[in-house]
Amino acid sequence: MTSARRKSYGVKGAPYAFLLPATTLFALFFALPIGYAIWLSLHKVQVKGLGLGSGARSEVWAGLENYTDALTDSELLDGALRVLGYGAIVVPVMLGLALLFALMLDTERVRLAPFTRLAIFLPYAIPGVVAALLWGFLYLPDVSPFYFVLDKLGLPQPDLLDGGGLYAALSNIAVWGGTGFNMIVIYTSLQAIPAEVHEAAKLDGATPLQIALRIKIPMVAPSLVLTFFFSIIATLQVFSEPTTLKPLTNSISTTWSPLMKVYQDAFQNGDIYSAAATAVIIAFVTLLLSFGFLRAANSRTKQQGEAR
Repeated sequence: MTSARRKSYGVKGAPYAFLLPATTLFALFFALPIGYAIWLSLHKVQVKGLGLGSGARSEVWAGLENYTDALTDSELLDGALRVLGYGAIVVPVMLGLALLFALMLDTERVRLAPFTRLAIFLPYAIPGVVAALLWGFLYLPDVSPFYFVLDKLGLPQPDLLDGGGLYAALSNIAVWGGTGFNMIVIYTSLQAIPAEVHEAAKLDGATPLQIALRIKIPMVAPSLVLTFFFSIIATLQVFSEPTTLKPLTNSISTTWSPLMKVYQDAFQNGDIYSAAATAVIIAFVTLLLSFGFLRAANSRTKQQGEAR
């Protein structure tokens, strides 16, 4: 009887044993850092006198003071507006190209499809800092071969590291690096469409363009939602591209994006408490936008299903 009970408990406890490693990693590397960041954001350093000697600096409760300061910080608000403008360029261009390439690779007439897929995906495998350095030197008039060719042809040479051209320069790096990943996600969904659907459309006299617009794109809508979701998160967290290009131009400030503002406060100004509050705000906004978009997408999918 005792042996049977032990065996029963062992069977019931097996799922929890399998979940324990993942739960431990989640707690140590995800939940605990988030909790510590929230704890830091609710505190501040209080300086007594000149701030010299032991006990002159102490950590005290700040409540929502750091959050109030962050939300009224003009540098953070300006950075958020710049990121919105950056995302307005990156997201539609990147997803549009990814969808176009996926549809082109899904046609029967395409040649060298494996090589083409690899060539489009390869930029995604290059680290973001390396890609930003590569494009940064291509943007410099003194070393860029593009400017040399434009000069020989007598064509205008735009300054991509200043003014409005800076948004195009940064967006180009993101589009170049992220299109391949999104294309693979969409292309995989296209490959999962049953061949009978294509054959039925062809028998009905549908052209390849009509098949793409009326059959393929609606059927890969979940993949489009997923790639859009990932692109929004990556846009809100832009950091490596402007940080890497900053030494090459004076147009990029140390607080160009919200995450650069966090880095500036934490490691340049030494105020980890304000940086933690800003990071929590960025995470909350990202979660709110992601949740809102997913909820809207799910409700629309349900409405379409009910209509059918």
